[in-house]
Amino acid sequence: MNATIEKENENVVKIDITIPAEEALKAYESAVKRFAQYVNIDGFRRGKAPKAVVERHVGVERIKQEAIESLMPKAMSDVIRENDLDLVTQPYISDYTFNVGEDLKVVAKAETRPEVTLGQYKDLSVEVEEDEIPSDGVEKSIEALLKQNSTTEKVEGRPSANTDIVVIDFEGTANGEKIQGGAAKNYSLDLGNSNFIPGFAEQLVGKNAGDEFDIEVKFPEEYHDEKLKGQPATFKIKIHEIRETKIPELNDEFVAKVSKFKTVDELKEDISKYLEEKKKDNDRINSENKVFNKIMESAKVEIPESMIDREVATLKEEYIERLKSQGLSWEAITQLKKEEEIIAAMRDDAQNRIKNSLVLDKIAKLENIKLEQKDFENKFQELAAAYRMPIPELLKQFGGNAAVLNSISQQALNEKVRDFFMTNNKVVFVKKK
Repeated sequence: MNATIEKENENVVKIDITIPAEEALKAYESAVKRFAQYVNIDGFRRGKAPKAVVERHVGVERIKQEAIESLMPKAMSDVIRENDLDLVTQPYISDYTFNVGEDLKVVAKAETRPEVTLGQYKDLSVEVEEDEIPSDGVEKSIEALLKQNSTTEKVEGRPSANTDIVVIDFEGTANGEKIQGGAAKNYSLDLGNSNFIPGFAEQLVGKNAGDEFDIEVKFPEEYHDEKLKGQPATFKIKIHEIRETKIPELNDEFVAKVSKFKTVDELKEDISKYLEEKKKDNDRINSENKVFNKIMESAKVEIPESMIDREVATLKEEYIERLKSQGLSWEAITQLKKEEEIIAAMRDDAQNRIKNSLVLDKIAKLENIKLEQKDFENKFQELAAAYRMPIPELLKQFGGNAAVLNSISQQALNEKVRDFFMTNNKVVFVKKK
């Protein structure tokens, strides 16, 4: 076999392969026999039809394609190895000339990995703003815990306050038409934490149960519905009930009821430890990200549009699957936000993902960073904990999926490279500005 490589543009190579006539003929004859084995031909048992009959029944071109498909994996593998090609796509056949009894000539094309120009990635000194534990962190955490365990009671004999919950009917109109999705019955609205249109909840303060009235509001200029942007609207309101929130008292009895601790002091000590650990985690994550981003900023790589397009397609597929898991659809989302805006954001994300991957791979190669058995074991332990399933069950589900295993391997390698960054660069913590 002979092969020549020609660079067509920045990252596409054309591979001309010539396979000797004898080898091509042997592959053709084998293809004829394979077709004879599984194609039904009237008047012949399987595998017994003569070559000429198989050729007429199947078609010579189809047999040639079968022969080429059987030859290409090894031929391409040899070309890639002998020419040290670093490909990012599987080679595809763009043309071939196959006259049985003559040399087989195949033209294939493939994309090569874009060239990465690295900046400094070792011996950097990076300043990172140190995370701070709020002085009232423990108190705020306890306050949140009390709110989580709060109850509500019906209010009698007083108007609504801005900390109450009101149970209402409402119906909205704008431009003389009913607002789609702008009506509800017996809706519980927290007046102190409302995400309704600005001014809506505020106008329900000071009202009594049984009151019926209209309120006037204006939709924000950046509202998602084009017809309602900046438009005035009227809502008919009926208040059925007013409820106030009752916060439990912080004491040892409450602590024992909602936690594994027996006293308030034990709970506060545990919260304090949690806040310390959270600070350490935040400092570690911020440090890793700051070092990583500085290294990526100094690296240069020209990413072909074809690579970006493929990554965008992958991101879109992942996004659609996430939407399906939430009971949503791509069509529904594109009614709220323009499709071109979503795709533009995906292109930015795709470029970042590709650049990061290419830079990490190059550094891993330069620094001889490789995965070991323990790296895979650690990664599967993490995944088993995340998916809450035993490792054997996880392997059963993922073990046969080459794409998933490749993704897991890439994640594990990326983590090793990021660990290398933290070992070989200096982080200086400074106070938050």
